[in-house]
Amino acid sequence: MRIYTRSGDKGMTSLIYGQRVAKNDLRVEAYGTCDEANSMIGLALSHLESVEWESKEQFRKNLHRIQTILFHVGSELATPSDKEVAWKLKKQHIEELETQIDQWDAELPILTNFILPSGHPVAAGLHAARTIVRRAERIAVSIEDETDLLLVKSYLNRLSDYLFVAARYANMKCGGEEVLLEVES
Repeated sequence: MRIYTRSGDKGMTSLIYGQRVAKNDLRVEAYGTCDEANSMIGLALSHLESVEWESKEQFRKNLHRIQTILFHVGSELATPSDKEVAWKLKKQHIEELETQIDQWDAELPILTNFILPSGHPVAAGLHAARTIVRRAERIAVSIEDETDLLLVKSYLNRLSDYLFVAARYANMKCGGEEVLLEVES
């Protein structure tokens, strides 16, 4: 099978089930942005090789699960509104995010100030992924059709919170420094 098809050379692409749409269609923008976030999570995870901590493998597994679910969120966004989604996001997926956020957050110092995206490369990459997920959410919110994307929108919203806490947790475990926002006077 060839990687290139040439079918998108004129600015069109196919959604799942073959419906052709412009490459700047909101659905394409949304699932493409999910793919971008997924890649950034992968880049952040690649920096785990340089550090060790007791629960590192569980941290990696948690984020690999996020990558898998985010791939499925993209496929849900790529499915036309009049077609059945092969894999459907469930409320349970959002609850899993919330449970993990609470577990990590319980170990972190309480925030008393805004922090800048920074620190260890794992954390900085997760902060970048968080901002990409926020963009995916903004695009998904703009999709107006009869499809119920409420769970997708909720998942993306919660995922950005998850990635923020994951970045803080990674900084703590990897010895990265959280840089506080300095208030200009």
